[in-house]
Amino acid sequence: MATGSNDNTMTAKTSAIWKHHVTVPDTPQGFTVRTTWPGNTDGVEVMLERWEAGSAEPPHSHPGDDMTVVVEGKMAVQFFTREAGRLVADGAPLILVQGSAGYIQAGRIHDAKYLEDCKLVYVHNRGFGFNAES
Repeated sequence: MATGSNDNTMTAKTSAIWKHHVTVPDTPQGFTVRTTWPGNTDGVEVMLERWEAGSAEPPHSHPGDDMTVVVEGKMAVQFFTREAGRLVADGAPLILVQGSAGYIQAGRIHDAKYLEDCKLVYVHNRGFGFNAES
C-alpha cells in the first residue's frame, strides 16, 4: 500500500524491510528469512502492538523504513511536510483496515490515529527509533 504522498510512495518492492533476506540450511527451496535485530545487524525489529480506539500518536518520524500490518481494526495515518518551520498536512490521511499493510519511508513525518481498537504487526528496518516532530 502506498504512503499517501505522490513523490514518496513506498511499496513492498521499494521498502528496506524486504531486503537482506538469507537462505537457511536444511529448509525448503525457495524459502528465505530476515531475522531480528540486534542479533542480526542487518535484521528488523518486530513488535506486536495493541491500540485502543480513540488513542493517537503525535507527529513523529523513524530512522528506518517501517511496515504496519493491521490484524484487526482501523487506523489513519496523516503525513506532513515541514514548511517555514511548521508542519503542514501532505495529502489526505492514509486509512488502513484489517488485512492491509502500510509502508513509511525513513524520516517521513506522520502521525497515527486509531479509529477502532487495533492489533498491529509493526516491522522496523533495524532497531526501532521514535523522533518526536513538532
